[in-house]
Amino acid sequence: MIVSRRSLFLLAGLGSVALFGGALAFEYLGGLAPCTMCLWQRWPHRVAIVLAVVGLAIPNALIAWLGAVSMAVNAGIAVLHTGVERGWWDGPQVCGANAAQDLGSLSAADLFDTNSGPLLVLCNEPAWVFAGLSMASWNGIFCVLLAGVWIAAARARA
Repeated sequence: MIVSRRSLFLLAGLGSVALFGGALAFEYLGGLAPCTMCLWQRWPHRVAIVLAVVGLAIPNALIAWLGAVSMAVNAGIAVLHTGVERGWWDGPQVCGANAAQDLGSLSAADLFDTNSGPLLVLCNEPAWVFAGLSMASWNGIFCVLLAGVWIAAARARA
């Protein structure tokens, strides 16, 4: 059975929509605030979604290779994040505070207020674990699979 490049673009794009949507659901419905590295992992999915839409209109192999690169980058970020969570290496300096929170705009009183201070989300503490793997780890696994779909799209007939 030969699968068209457009079908693979659609599959890859829907995969990123599902993963990005899942992250948003964990955040807004599940109340699990993302850390800085979690937010980093969302960007390649955004890129892949846009590439999938473009690829549906223009089923070009170059677009598929860019999609594969975006998922490979995301898998790399996921491995980095997993290593930080498991204590294999230190995380970046930005992992002490949620990137969405502008700590520079807070007064000294705000910083010392224990009732309404800034939300700190550490990158080395997994917010959710299933089957021994964190959300970052699962994202990495799915990104490798999606990279495979993108590569198949690049090799498929238009």
